[in-house]
Amino acid sequence: MHIILEENKKVYFASDQHFGAPTPKKSKPREERFIRWLDEIKTDCQVLFLMGDLFDFWHEWKFVVPKGYIRLLGKIAELKDSGIDIYFFVGNHDLWMRDYFQTELGIPVFFQKQICDISGKKFLLAHGDGLGPGDKGYKRMKKVFTNPFCQWLFRWLHPDIAMRIATYLSTKNKLISGEEDKEFLGEDKEYLILYSNKKLETEDFDYFVYGHRHLPMVLDLKGGAAKYINLGDWISYFTYGVFDGKAFHLKTFE
Repeated sequence: MHIILEENKKVYFASDQHFGAPTPKKSKPREERFIRWLDEIKTDCQVLFLMGDLFDFWHEWKFVVPKGYIRLLGKIAELKDSGIDIYFFVGNHDLWMRDYFQTELGIPVFFQKQICDISGKKFLLAHGDGLGPGDKGYKRMKKVFTNPFCQWLFRWLHPDIAMRIATYLSTKNKLISGEEDKEFLGEDKEYLILYSNKKLETEDFDYFVYGHRHLPMVLDLKGGAAKYINLGDWISYFTYGVFDGKAFHLKTFE
């Protein structure tokens, strides 16, 4: 993917909104805040990357999608219709997407990491779940969740039952943001930093941009030749990334 920024235009990045959690009612103020942010950036946004876990749980049946999020989806459609390019990366909470975003909103959906050239800077973009060493329990679980036969079985559940089960498991298992997401573990223990450093052994990058980790971070890699960015979340931090063609900044939406 190659993106050439127009004059006075920017690329925006946001991740881990987990809308719908812990309940739709409690999630609504966060959703409204995110919509205000979308309204604010639309004047200079050329490209928007939604980096995963926009919803705390999302599953698509052939003729059914989860109830709610109408104002959010409407605002995203408005930005897309205005000419802003939007790309969506599935996370570990919304990896059951099918074709709804593509057909209804015209938004490409990525299930794997992507390498992107933006105005001459090389980016590796990913939600971040399952990358790097360790976390073997989750990697095994993800294989089950993404198995076509398991997904076929789940789709046979009535949506009311399926959504109730999935929402319970999503919140019960502290998948919004566990205690481990609240502090930096050190560069020798952070899976995504280890993964990024490993990639730099064989290929040059300017920026690694991830979601998933929830803790906002900007770190220098390879002696400052590359930067590691975790976008944080819209639960505790309300942070987002912006690239103006020259530099990447991590900001907070007040």
